[in-house]
Order: sequence, then structure tokens, then C-alpha cells
Amino acid sequence: MSRESVDGACPRCGAHELRRYPVLSEGGWFRAVKCQQCLYSVSRDRWDLLGPVQLTSSGLTFD
Repeated sequence: MSRESVDGACPRCGAHELRRYPVLSEGGWFRAVKCQQCLYSVSRDRWDLLGPVQLTSSGLTFD
């Protein structure tokens, strides 16, 4: 999974190098926006239970 560029500046160091990418921590999967210069976490939003993993069975319907 690639790092997606995000507009804006880091509130800590002022660098214009923000990226959004998945992060796994003790609390589960998050989509984090982090500064690539100082690694400050600008935001973290809870993600799916399995993060980037999509089960093929999740698209099945049963009649």
C-alpha cells in the first residue's frame, strides 16, 4: 500500500511533507497522517478490523 500525499503543513515543524498510510498499533488498524520530516502524527482515524485486508467472502450474499 502506497503513501498518499496530503495537502498542508506539519503543525510541529512546518514541513509540507504530509502522507496518509495505514498503521497497525496495539489499538488496531488506523489511517494515519504523519509528517515525513519529524514523524509527528497529525491525525489517526480508526480503520477496518483487518485494515487493508479484504476478505473475498465479504462480497458474498446468501439467499
